[in-house]
Amino acid sequence: MLRTTSCGFGSLALNGLCGASGATISTIEPRAKRVIFLCMAGGPAHLDTFDYKPQTGDKEHPGSAFKFAQHGESGLWVSELYPEVAKHADKLCVLNGMHADTGNHAQSFRQLHTGEKLRHRPSMGSWVSYGLGTENQNLPGFISLNSHEGLVHSGAFLPSQFSGTPIGVNGEDMSLATIPNVSGTHLPNRAKRSQLDLIQAMNREHLAARQNDAKLESVIESMELGFRMQTIAPGLLDLSDETPQMLERYRVGKQIKVGTCRPSDFGRQCLLARRFAEAGVRFIGVNHSGWDTHKNHRRDLAANCESTDAPIAALLGDLDQRGLLDDTLVVWGGEFGRPGLKPSDKKDETGHNPNGFTFWLAGGGVKPGFAYGKTNDTGAKAIEGKVHFHDLHATILHLLGLEHDKLAFHHQGRKHRLTGPTGGRVVKEIFG
Repeated sequence: MLRTTSCGFGSLALNGLCGASGATISTIEPRAKRVIFLCMAGGPAHLDTFDYKPQTGDKEHPGSAFKFAQHGESGLWVSELYPEVAKHADKLCVLNGMHADTGNHAQSFRQLHTGEKLRHRPSMGSWVSYGLGTENQNLPGFISLNSHEGLVHSGAFLPSQFSGTPIGVNGEDMSLATIPNVSGTHLPNRAKRSQLDLIQAMNREHLAARQNDAKLESVIESMELGFRMQTIAPGLLDLSDETPQMLERYRVGKQIKVGTCRPSDFGRQCLLARRFAEAGVRFIGVNHSGWDTHKNHRRDLAANCESTDAPIAALLGDLDQRGLLDDTLVVWGGEFGRPGLKPSDKKDETGHNPNGFTFWLAGGGVKPGFAYGKTNDTGAKAIEGKVHFHDLHATILHLLGLEHDKLAFHHQGRKHRLTGPTGGRVVKEIFG
């Protein structure tokens, strides 16, 4: 009797309780609907990828260790290590004046994702999910592929439904089975729906006696979302409906491991990112590690670029062809840059450089084929068009229609924001 009378009741009762929208703090006309963040963890060498500094002059100085050329009608400089991405130069908005507060991996990586160097705070994707919710109620607003760091998808003190859903680790097994608390084959879907309706009806009664219990409310919503994901996520993760030509363009299944570089099926991540973007996920994190190229820099950097070049190019071309690039903001970068090498350097080693490095954006309302900002002659320091991580965060939120100073959450007696207590500057100079 309990099972029969509750069947369908749980989901109906939860419609009002478990709306998929977030804080709905959107007072700006959005230029983008979603973000794909291509996170290059470890600190990609800006001087060897997108910030050309020729090693010329009367006095030898550090600069780009690889050949560069200008590409497209825009004439953007791109390294020989990114030949496929270079074909999309006219889509890129390159920020050469990036800078951060510290050259320590852990602190700078945390600041990149959360705006904070030390404390546990929500990640950028969680803030976006909290501010806008999801376009697809059967999927989370924030998905993180190949997450090797928990802070990448952490919601911290935000309600748990705004935390990122991690899929896969180190490029392995990006299937439904890797999503925590979602997969399950012990019952057919109809029976699982009836079971969940009964449980959720009891949960709803339990919540009614505990008014304004946000944590309990979040758990109830997460359970409902977990069930809904079982109906749609398997199809999105299954690439069997993609053509062999498409899989080859993305280099799906082709893992490259050289030196300290971790093996990563990065092509699968990029293709899944496109599929999740089409399905209405707000923020998709695509993660590639191994850019901490202290020794054997030239070899390991070349391997990293080789494993990411074709997949990124395929993603940009695919989004453009499908009409998604206009309202999808693609972001590429890592926690800092690296000093250049002198031509006569016998040691093929690099260090950390938080004082000047490069990010690039594409789509989502930014100027295509545009370079903004500048480092000095050796690439050691940003001197023009400087963009801090807080500025980058403020700009991304603005492009999504969110005001960074109003997107806030009260926790432990004070207001918290992605851009911190001092805020950030919206870099409107890069808007198209």
